[in-house]
Amino acid sequence: MTLTYIYSDSTAVLGPLATFSEPHSYDLCEKHSARLTVPNGWNVIRQAIDNNAAGPSDDDLMAIADAVREVAQAPVEESSTAASAQSQSSVGRRGHLRAVPS
Repeated sequence: MTLTYIYSDSTAVLGPLATFSEPHSYDLCEKHSARLTVPNGWNVIRQAIDNNAAGPSDDDLMAIADAVREVAQAPVEESSTAASAQSQSSVGRRGHLRAVPS
């Protein structure tokens, strides 16, 4: 579960695990999320986890697979200018990765 504080409302929200980091948000294990207490005068909003909606859908997975295939099949553009050829010779390049010498 992810715990998020809303200081202006004196509220703590405990919901499903967040997919991105936010300030004043903390990930808690099941044991600690069950034992959560807040200061006097604060409210706790506990959002239930829908186990049926957990994880990506089949459509989401297919969209990711299609995007990866599209990128893998795209031709790599080569620049014909001397400056870019010189910079590529001093920098190791393999596909989309680049090793820059120290």
